[in-house]
Amino acid sequence: MANVAKKVSWSGRDRDDDEDGRAGETTPLLNGTGPGAAGSGRQLTPSSFLRIGQLSNVDLNEDIHELETEVPRQRPNEIPHNEKLLSLKYESLDYDNSENQLFLEEERRINHAAFRTVEIKRWVICAMIGILTGLVACFIDIVVENLAGLKYRVVKDNIDKFTAKGGLSFSLLLWATLNASVVMVGSLIVAFIEPVAAGSGIPQIKCYLNGVKIPHVVRLKTLVIKVCGVILSVVGGLAVGKEGPMIHSGSVIAAGISQGRSTSLKRDFKIFEYFRRDTEKRDFVSAGAAAGVSAAFGAPVGGVLFSLEEGASFWNQFLTWRIFFASMISTFTLNSVLSVYHGNAWDLSSPGLINFGRFDSEKMGYTIQEIPIFIFMGVVGGILGALFNALNYWLTMFRIRYIHRPCLQVVEAMLVAAVTATVGFVMIYCSRDCQPIQGSSVAYPLQLFCADGEYNSMATAFFNTPEKSVVNLFHDPPGSYNPMTLGMFTLMYFFLACWTYGLTVSAGVFIPSLLIGAAWGRLFGISLSYLTKGSIWADPGKYALMGAAAQLGGIVRMTLSLTVIMMEATGNVTYGFPIMLVLMTAKIVGDYFVEGLYDMHIQLQSVPFLHWEAPVTSHSLTAREVMSTPVTCLRRIERVGTVVDILSDTSSNHNGFPVVESNPDTTQVAGLRGLILRSQLIVLLKHKVFVERANLSVVQRRLKLKDFRDAYPRFPPIQSIHVSQDERECMIDLSEFMNPSPYTVPQEASLPRVFKLFRALGLRHLVVVDNRNEVVGMVTRKDLARYRLGKEGLEELSLAQT
Repeated sequence: MANVAKKVSWSGRDRDDDEDGRAGETTPLLNGTGPGAAGSGRQLTPSSFLRIGQLSNVDLNEDIHELETEVPRQRPNEIPHNEKLLSLKYESLDYDNSENQLFLEEERRINHAAFRTVEIKRWVICAMIGILTGLVACFIDIVVENLAGLKYRVVKDNIDKFTAKGGLSFSLLLWATLNASVVMVGSLIVAFIEPVAAGSGIPQIKCYLNGVKIPHVVRLKTLVIKVCGVILSVVGGLAVGKEGPMIHSGSVIAAGISQGRSTSLKRDFKIFEYFRRDTEKRDFVSAGAAAGVSAAFGAPVGGVLFSLEEGASFWNQFLTWRIFFASMISTFTLNSVLSVYHGNAWDLSSPGLINFGRFDSEKMGYTIQEIPIFIFMGVVGGILGALFNALNYWLTMFRIRYIHRPCLQVVEAMLVAAVTATVGFVMIYCSRDCQPIQGSSVAYPLQLFCADGEYNSMATAFFNTPEKSVVNLFHDPPGSYNPMTLGMFTLMYFFLACWTYGLTVSAGVFIPSLLIGAAWGRLFGISLSYLTKGSIWADPGKYALMGAAAQLGGIVRMTLSLTVIMMEATGNVTYGFPIMLVLMTAKIVGDYFVEGLYDMHIQLQSVPFLHWEAPVTSHSLTAREVMSTPVTCLRRIERVGTVVDILSDTSSNHNGFPVVESNPDTTQVAGLRGLILRSQLIVLLKHKVFVERANLSVVQRRLKLKDFRDAYPRFPPIQSIHVSQDERECMIDLSEFMNPSPYTVPQEASLPRVFKLFRALGLRHLVVVDNRNEVVGMVTRKDLARYRLGKEGLEELSLAQT
C-alpha cells in the first residue's frame, strides 16, 4: 500500500499492524470489523445464510436511539478526543433511487399530466421555502432590533445618569447582568433541549448536503430553538451574527415543507408524499440553504453559488433554476415585509438582514496601483484567519474534553457574555476618542467624558449590534475613528469572537469576521492616507470593505460564493475584481497553515465527510484494499427467520445487503442479482410480505411505494416487529423490492475511480465484485472518508463508536 501513517486507537494507544496488514486485538472497529479486516488478502467464509460481511453500525430510528456519544454513567472530568478518528454513529443518506419493480410500475402508471403536476409541486415548494425563510428572517430581525434597542437604551440612560454623579460601576454591573441573563436563557434551551441547534449550523448543513445523516438537524424543534437562540445570542451582546444561522433555518424549513408532515406536531398532510425520499429531500434542503443566504445578505445569486460550492454533491440545471427561484422569493419577501415595517412600503430598500449600503464608484473608486495593496490585505486576512482558526481549534478541543456537561456549557456562555460586556465597558471608559455628534449615524451615542455635542467613538463599535457596527465602519466619513481606537477594538474583538464561536448558543461567525476585518481594514486605510499625505484614493471605507472580505475569506475559506455575496451586498460590481483577488489570496495563504473553520469543526466531530476529490497520492490503493469485507448477503428467496436474525444482530447492524442467486443446499456463492436496504426489509416484515414454503406464488398483501414512503424517514426498529415461530419458517421473495441494477466496481479499481463514482452519484453502498460477478466486498462512505492526505503522506483514520 501507499505511505499510510500509523493509526491511533480510540483509547489513545498506538497500535501496530501485523505483517499481512491485519490489525492487533486492541484495534477499535476498523471498517466495522474486528481483527482480520484490514488486509488485502481476505478469505470469504460462507455460512448458512451467506454471512459474508460486517459493515459499520447504523440506526434507522432516531427516536429510539438518539445516536449520541456513549458516555459512562459516572461522567469523567475529561473525555479523551482524537481528531484522527471517524465516528460510526453517522450514516449516509440513500440518495440513489432504487429502480425496483414497484418503482417501474409506478412510473408506468403515471401519465404525462401527473408528471407535470409533480413538477408544478416542486416549484410551489420552492416558492413556499422562499416565502417562509424570508418571514423567519423578518421575525428575527424585528425582534432583535426591538429587544437590543431596549437594552441599549436602558444601559445608555444608566451610564448618562451615573457619569455626572459617579458610580459607573453600577452601570457596568447592569450591562454585564443583562447580557449574562439573556445569554443564559439562549444557552439553556440549546444545551438542554436541542444541542444540534448550537453554532451557525453551516457545518451540519454542509454534512447533510454532502450525504451524511446528522441526527435531528432538520427537525421543527431544531428550527424553533435556532430562531429563539440566535435572537437571545445577539441581544445578549455576544460577538456573533444572525446571518449564519439563517442558512440552517432555511434548510429546516425546506425539509419540513417538502415532506408535508411534522413528527413534532404529529401532523401528516399527505400533500407532498411523493417527495418522501432522501433524493428529493436533499435537493429541497439545498434550496433552503440558498434561500437562507439570500435572506441574510440579499444575495440570491450568492445563495445559489453557496449551495453549489459548499453543499450539494449532485447538481443539475433544473435544480439550479429552482434554487435560484427560491432565493429570489426569499429576498423579495424579506424586502417587502421590512420595507412595510420601516414605513417605506414602496421603497424595497432592505434586500437582506445586513445591508452594506451603497458604495459609490465615483467617490470610492480604485486604481490599478491599488491592486498590490489589496493582495497584501488578502495575505494579512489569510494569516489572521489561520490564527483565528488555530486558536478556535485548541479551544474546541478543550471544550470537548472538559466542558461536556450542559450545565458547564451554560456557565461558560454566561461568562463569555459578562466578559464581553466588561471588555466593552472598560474600552469605552478608557477611550478619549471624541467625535462631533452632528451628522453622525450612531444609534446610541454615549457622551461619557466627552464635551457637550460630542460622543465616544469607541462606543460606536461596542455599544451597538454587530451589523450596524460593520455598516458604520464602511460608510462613516474619514476622521470618524482614532487609529488607536480601531487597533484596540480589532485586538479585543478578535479574541472575543474566537472565544465565542463554539459556545452552546445559536450564533454565526460571518458578521464578527466582517467586523474584525472592517476595523483593521479601516485602520490600514487611515495609515495609508498618512503615508500618502492624504491621497484621494486612500479612502478608509473602501479598505474597510477589503479588510472585511479578507478576514471572512481567511476564516471560512469560501471564494466563488463569497465574492458574489459581497458584490451583491455592496450593490456595486466594480469591486468584484479586487474582492475576488482578496478572497483568493486569503484562501491560499490560510490553507497553507490550517483548514477553514467549518471544515475544521466537521473534522473535530469525526464526521465521514467526502471532499470533491480523493487524496492525490491514493492511486496505488484498490477497491480490494479499501472495501469492507466480508459482506452479509441475502438470497433472492430467503427464509424469514434468517432475515430477522440478520437484522437483529447488533454486531453486524448493516444498512444494505447484496442479493445473490444461490442454491440453499450448497455453500457456493453465486453472482450478484441486486441490492436491498435494511429499511425496505423492515417494511416488508412489518407488512408480513412473505409466503409459506409450499406455495411461493401467493403473496399476502400487494405493497406499493406509498407504503415505503409512509414509513420514511424514521423506520421502526427490528425489535418492534413481532414475527412468530411459524412465520420464521416462511419464505420472502426479494425480487420485486430489490434494486436489480446496483452500481458495482471491480476489485482492481483504484481508490480515485471508486471515490469519483461514489461521490458524484451520492451513493451509500457500492458493491465490489470479481471477474465472475461474485460479491467480494462493499464500499461505504466511511471506507472512503478514512483516507486523507496528511503532512506525512496518506493517512488512514480509525473508526470508532464515538
